Amino acid sequence: MRPAQRSSTLVFPRRFAGAAVIVMLAATSALTAGPAAGAAPLTPACGSDPTARMSTVPSPESFLGFPLGTGQERVVTNEEVRGYLAAVDTASKRVVTGVMGTSVLGQPLPYAVVSNERNVRPAVLKGIAEDVRSLRDPRLVDQQQAGEIAEAAPAIAWVTANVHGGEKSGTDATLKTLYELAAGLSCEVQQRNDNLITIIVPTQNPDGRDASRRQNEYGFDLNRDWFARTQQETDGKLELMRKYPPQVFIDAHEMGGRQYFFPPNADPIHHEIAGEAVDWINRIGEANKAGFGYHGACSATVTTECYFNYSTYDLFFMGYGDTVPAAGFGAAGMTFEKGSASAVADRVQQQFHTQWSTLGWAAAHKSEVLAGWFKIWKDALAQGRAGALEPNEVVEPTNTVQFPVPEQTIRSYFLLPDRQLADARQLVERLRRMDVEVYQVKKAVKLPTAKLFGGRSATNLTVPVGSYWIPMNQPQKHWIQAVMGEDPYTPFPYFYDVSSWSNPLLMGVNAVYTGADVKPNAELIDKIQNTGGGKILAAPPWKGSYTYALDSAAAAEFTFTLLGKGVQLVRDLDSGEVGMPAGGLTPELNTTAKKLGVTLTPYTTAAVGTPISRPDVGLFAGTGISTTSGSHGEARYVLGKRWGLDLTPVSTADINDNTPAFTNRTVLLVPDGSNATGGLTATGQANLRAWIAQGHTYLGLRNEGTRLARAAGLTSTTEKPKPTGYTVIGSHLRVDVDPDSPVGLGRPAEDFEFHNNDPILNPSSTGRNVLRYPSGDTFWANGYTVQGDTLKGTVAVVDEPTGAGRAVLFAFNPLFRAYNESGLHLVANALLYPSSGTAARTASPVQVDPARAAAAAAPVAENLGGEWRPFTIQVAAGDLARTEAVVDRYTDTARVSVADGSAYLVIPNPAGLQIDEHPFLGDLVRTLRAAQIPLRSVVG
Repeated sequence: MRPAQRSSTLVFPRRFAGAAVIVMLAATSALTAGPAAGAAPLTPACGSDPTARMSTVPSPESFLGFPLGTGQERVVTNEEVRGYLAAVDTASKRVVTGVMGTSVLGQPLPYAVVSNERNVRPAVLKGIAEDVRSLRDPRLVDQQQAGEIAEAAPAIAWVTANVHGGEKSGTDATLKTLYELAAGLSCEVQQRNDNLITIIVPTQNPDGRDASRRQNEYGFDLNRDWFARTQQETDGKLELMRKYPPQVFIDAHEMGGRQYFFPPNADPIHHEIAGEAVDWINRIGEANKAGFGYHGACSATVTTECYFNYSTYDLFFMGYGDTVPAAGFGAAGMTFEKGSASAVADRVQQQFHTQWSTLGWAAAHKSEVLAGWFKIWKDALAQGRAGALEPNEVVEPTNTVQFPVPEQTIRSYFLLPDRQLADARQLVERLRRMDVEVYQVKKAVKLPTAKLFGGRSATNLTVPVGSYWIPMNQPQKHWIQAVMGEDPYTPFPYFYDVSSWSNPLLMGVNAVYTGADVKPNAELIDKIQNTGGGKILAAPPWKGSYTYALDSAAAAEFTFTLLGKGVQLVRDLDSGEVGMPAGGLTPELNTTAKKLGVTLTPYTTAAVGTPISRPDVGLFAGTGISTTSGSHGEARYVLGKRWGLDLTPVSTADINDNTPAFTNRTVLLVPDGSNATGGLTATGQANLRAWIAQGHTYLGLRNEGTRLARAAGLTSTTEKPKPTGYTVIGSHLRVDVDPDSPVGLGRPAEDFEFHNNDPILNPSSTGRNVLRYPSGDTFWANGYTVQGDTLKGTVAVVDEPTGAGRAVLFAFNPLFRAYNESGLHLVANALLYPSSGTAARTASPVQVDPARAAAAAAPVAENLGGEWRPFTIQVAAGDLARTEAVVDRYTDTARVSVADGSAYLVIPNPAGLQIDEHPFLGDLVRTLRAAQIPLRSVVG
């Protein structure tokens, strides 16, 4: 029973990671109260002078030896960042620091917690965090208790920067923000410290900062990694966010040009981001706008030239540093962007301005925000019980919702255990690590109506024992729908990134959802890892074996781990199962199996099948390919780090000259790129064919991987031209799988794959078409597609034999961001392709099949910029002349076409830049809008 009055402690039943526990909480009223009567004040009384500061706390200038933002355009180094945080921690009782993990290259990822002196005491800080976290579960905290916490507790605000390594000014600004909070004696500072716990993360990507590179060391854009958490820099940050969940979150960036962006955002906004969070975001934008001319940020008379809103930066894809805090944590998640063409001093000053203004707004409205934050979770519970999805909305004054969320009821998701079980378990763990409650079904349950992923329906569907149940009736309802939903339902056709990221579709796991009000006999999951592994046999001699299904990316990772440890493996080419001697399973490997969710089945007899061996992979470096970007970096991460394979760089010259760096490999992986031949000469192409014919494997990915193979006479596929207006923006499509293909082994007959404006391949006449887009009524796509029917009957993966070897070609990028698990499994199958013997080396060249020679002679499809899409602006055909007049002011490279009442202006993007990196794209779009030219879509 709750006490009538709040005393020094409260006993609230709490649920952490799904387990109900009782936690003793220090009263927030006691935590934030002033000192006892007669006691000395913690800090001097505040005043009105904004320049008054404690002299004992070093300023950034005194510590660094140069003023922030000047010093000959110098920005601070990672070492200086870490040193300054440590110095302030030592000097100020308002600050405690920590490390939230390390980067790929082992650099610490430091953070600082700032508040008043009492709040940062360890026991008090822990109690505040517990109180704030309790607001996320209205099942355990009633309205009155929530109101008390909202009044007494400080809110939590995060200030982060430098997720893109080359965008550096936000980091410098965070040091100034830290100093002002740690040393300031004004009442403005005191209000922020009394009402907020501020978490400052100066750099999220120290390796990229050192290299002045957008990506991390593995070439990953860390601002696309949030829901998947593939990179260690992301993972540690999210764990800290679970400990200190934000109500306000700043992610400071840089972009092209000179202006500054802060919200309101561009459309679209994901429909499951709560209205309260959107309201806070927009109000913070107004606060920034009102004061942007002060503190030297820019002249108060030319503010519209200094900043912009409602353009470029949406709030849609669940991989960003604003959308995930918003959808997953209910925060006002915001991207701030400053033009990198400005001087460093201007960049740092304006970044500091928005950070300071945002914290001021949050401090002034902290009780309202905490009360509204509680309401977000309360509303989520009510919506989950009713199976209601949030409707779509737009915020730009000139936009309207074009694609509303359809009328439907979703009360539960189920992951079925009939295939890809290890990946299903990995998805469960991913959900649990965002505080989603997942249950395992203990008794079969019948669903009167259900939706099967892929646009199909079922009645009286039986969900078997062992399935995973994710009810929507829980606080994280918004996040569940945001990452599990079959379609994100974009309200407006503007795309800064992909248009679909449905986790069941990415992983290829069998999933259903229903609006039926069912309550299965199910058990809340504590540790999903315990469901994997196997029972280790007691003692030698080892006569038996273990088998497991190699039907998932997680099982593929386990397979390569075993091969790396020298365990002898065989694979049944009918079932796809892998067998190993019982003696090969050490306790360490059994733990790995449990962690990956791979179930091992013991047998008393030896395993039977075709031996598989660890591949020796050459990674094509080509001519000028960056090893830390795109699918090359993704290959280094997936094959190298996660799968533990040795990757030998193979250059164009190595193939042209037949050097051992090339000839000694068993597999050559050619990542995506923009060179249609990879720079190979006719001799190099002949060397490649001869090497494959000896029993080796060529893996070609997307543009360069498939085009190089075609130029070398390895495939009869040709590229199908894309019609005017064709658009497939990061969508999932159904594919038919060749059941007899070693590359498709372990995949279902019908599967799903990710398509991101990839080349369209006509089927092969000389090889096996492993994955084909259906040509009939079973064709299906989600996300945003225009003229998607163009893909009907085309192929996504082909397997082309040459002698004793083969070329496996992927029209899409199966390594995309390392979160396309079904694609990763296909790559593993290609790497483990069963040997058909090794042909002897001969002096005679390998002849090219006539169909392949004809394909090689066919015109190469227009270069789409390798790793990324060109920028396409769609307007009404009647607005073409006005649009061209604007576009011509920025570029003379635009290609123009007209079809079905629309005009399309395609601007090449050979460097594969994002819109914010591009020198003029953002300005161009804003100019078109200022000219009142209605934009039907913007894709880039």
